[in-house]
Amino acid sequence: MAEQPLDPRVRTREGLHAAWEAFIVLLVCVNLALLLFDSLFLLQPINEALARWLPQLHERYEQHIHRNLQYIDLGFVSLFILDVLLGWTVALFERRYARWYYYPFAHWYDVLGCIPLAGLRWLRVLRIGALLVRLQRLGLIDMRGWAVYGVLNRYYVLLIEELADRVMLRLFGRLQQEIGASDDLARRLIDEVVRPRKQRLLDDLARRLQAMLEVGYRDNRGAIEGYLNGLLHQALTDNPQVHKLRRLPLGGHMADSLDQALRDIVARLLQGAVDGLRGPQFQALAQNLADEFFEAWLYQDEHTDLALEEVLVDIIEVLKQQVLDRRWSRFVGPPPPPTPPQ
Repeated sequence: MAEQPLDPRVRTREGLHAAWEAFIVLLVCVNLALLLFDSLFLLQPINEALARWLPQLHERYEQHIHRNLQYIDLGFVSLFILDVLLGWTVALFERRYARWYYYPFAHWYDVLGCIPLAGLRWLRVLRIGALLVRLQRLGLIDMRGWAVYGVLNRYYVLLIEELADRVMLRLFGRLQQEIGASDDLARRLIDEVVRPRKQRLLDDLARRLQAMLEVGYRDNRGAIEGYLNGLLHQALTDNPQVHKLRRLPLGGHMADSLDQALRDIVARLLQGAVDGLRGPQFQALAQNLADEFFEAWLYQDEHTDLALEEVLVDIIEVLKQQVLDRRWSRFVGPPPPPTPPQ
C-alpha cells in the first residue's frame, strides 16, 4: 500500500528535524570513530606500529586527544544531552505523545546513549536508524530496495515472530495450569459464557435442525416413504386379523384398500409434519424441549464428569504443537511427514 503524501508544512518541519538528526548522527559517527580508534590505540602492537611509522602523529594524539579523551567525550555527551532536551521540548510543543514524560521512553536509546559508559555509548548508533526512518517517511530515500534492508528486515521479522511464539507458548502453558488448578472453571464458563448466549444458541440450533429436516426429507422423500411403506406392509402381512379378513369374500380387496389407505395416511402425516415445522405450535414445543435439554446439559453435581476442562487443555495443547511446528518450519523447512504404521 502506497504511503500517503505529507502535508507541506509537516514535510518542512520533518525536513528540519531530519537536518538536525543528520548533524547529530555526524557527531555520533565522529564520536564513535574516535572511541574505536582510541580503543585500537591502546593495543600494544598497534601503538608501537603507529609510534614507529608516524611518530609525530602518535605523539600529538597521545598528548592532545588520548590523555583528554574523557573530557572530549563529555563534550560530545553535553551535545547529546542538549539534543535530548531540545527534542523533548519540541515534542511537547508539537504534542507528539499523550503524556509529557513519554518522550524519554520512546527515545530510550538517546537517553541511555548520553551515559558515558563503554557499554552504553554504542547505543548512539541507533540514531542512524532513526534518521533513516525519518528520511524514508519524507520520501528522500527508499530503504526497501536495499539488500541490507532485506536481510535485516528478514531477521527482524524472524526475531519478532520468535518472541511472539515464546510469549504464546508461555501463555498457553499458564492457561493449562490455571485450568488444571481451578475447580470452578467449568461453572464460570457456563455462567459467564454459555448461559448468557442461551437464547441465541437455542435459536441457531432450532434453525439448523429445521433446515436439516426439511432438506433431508425433500432429498430423501422417496426412500423415507418407501421404507415406512415397507414396514407398514410387513406389519399388515403379519397381522392375524388381516389374515382372517382376506379369507372372507372380497376380503383381499378390502385388505389391499386398507394397505393403500394406511400408506396414504403415512405419506400425508410425514408431509404435514414437515410442513408444520414452521408452525407456532411446533415452534413452542421445540422451544420447551430445547430449553429442558439445555438445562439438563448444563446441570452439574458431584457425579458430573467435568470433561470440559480436559477438552480445553487438549485444545490448548494442539495450539502449542501448531506453534512449535511453525517455529520448526520457519528455520529448517517443513517437518517430515509422519511415518505410516507398519
